[in-house]
Amino acid sequence: MSGTPLTTFFLLVAAAMGTARLLGSVARRLGQPPLIGEIVAGLLASPTLLAPLGVGTLIPAEVRPGLTALADLGLAALMFVIGYELDASALRGRHTSVLGLTAGSILLPLVAGGALAVPMARDYAAGDPTVFVVFVGVALSITAFPVLARVLADRGLTSRPLGTLTLASASLGDLIAWLCLAAVAAWAGSSGQARIVALPGYLLLLHFAVRPLLAALVRRAERRNISGSHLLPVFLVGLMGSCAATEWLGVHFVFGAFAFGAVMPRGRSGGILPQAEQGMSQVGHLLLPLYFFLAGTAVDLSGFGGGDALALAAVVGTAVAAKMAGAYAGARCCGLPHGTALPAAVLMNTRGLTEIVIAAAALDMHIIDRDFYSIMVVMALLTTAMTGPLLNLLGVPAHTGRGHGAAPAGPTWDTAQEPGLAFDKS
Repeated sequence: MSGTPLTTFFLLVAAAMGTARLLGSVARRLGQPPLIGEIVAGLLASPTLLAPLGVGTLIPAEVRPGLTALADLGLAALMFVIGYELDASALRGRHTSVLGLTAGSILLPLVAGGALAVPMARDYAAGDPTVFVVFVGVALSITAFPVLARVLADRGLTSRPLGTLTLASASLGDLIAWLCLAAVAAWAGSSGQARIVALPGYLLLLHFAVRPLLAALVRRAERRNISGSHLLPVFLVGLMGSCAATEWLGVHFVFGAFAFGAVMPRGRSGGILPQAEQGMSQVGHLLLPLYFFLAGTAVDLSGFGGGDALALAAVVGTAVAAKMAGAYAGARCCGLPHGTALPAAVLMNTRGLTEIVIAAAALDMHIIDRDFYSIMVVMALLTTAMTGPLLNLLGVPAHTGRGHGAAPAGPTWDTAQEPGLAFDKS
């Protein structure tokens, strides 16, 4: 890009990020996660609104690749952070509850989503119908760990039993989701892409070679009193290399970013790793609104007919019913009381970021067509937006950390005194 295209690029970055941030702030004031407003900002520039007005695209074709690359960089940084923040120790002392909630919230939506996708494959599959069916099952079984963490933090529930239970379950579910996505991506690209068979070898390389090298680098930095900010460029280089590796192997780059974050060394490292992780998180949160803006611009509901509207209703209905019913049943089967299982099921229905990322990945890999991508984005928005109102309906307070008194009577949302959720803190 040069001259006018470069000028347009900078102007569009400013306009997109500014509008996304503005509407994200509005969404937060309305009690919704910012990504709702950021995607709505993109919808304002999408064919959904522009096509009926007879207006063409607001983003020139020669500028979109640059915007997409910048947004993907932010997404890669955030996926690194999500992988790094996965904490296996969250299962300690609560294996049964977490595994039960996770299994229920994944298995029923997986089966229901796959069954729903069978008749839809003819109209919405962009490639192999079987891959489409498996993908829809995986997509409907997802919980968005980052958005869930924000919802819990906004309500002061992060350190409460309900919050720790759902966070541990969502983090485990996210790990399973990305492994499933990698499998689906490998399956979708298996024709003519023999490199995919090297994916397990690459993961072993990350764990047994890259992880020890990173640990040695951190120990050396500790001995020399080097701050974590000085290691950020090293981690960024490694992140980009991992993204490039998985793309070359035929798997979407988000899996490479997630995997690199997951193999980062843990344990005692002073403030070095937290500082580096914070720097990567800042990169992600700076650029992620642009990603959601572009995700919104790709939604096109302008040509939807009665069949498409019925498909949208079926996907949303199945996603909500199967997710909540599965999560509730899994929690109850593990002995959790109704007052814990029901709000936990509502929280596990939060999809948001993760759903939109895998929908975009499926669109890139030609698993789904653009109409079904639009359906998936709308479903992600609706399931995320309903979380707050449903929690309010159940009596889960919007803020619990301000010392304004005890929890309201009624649903036992705070189960610190209940045997079924008396977690071992050791």
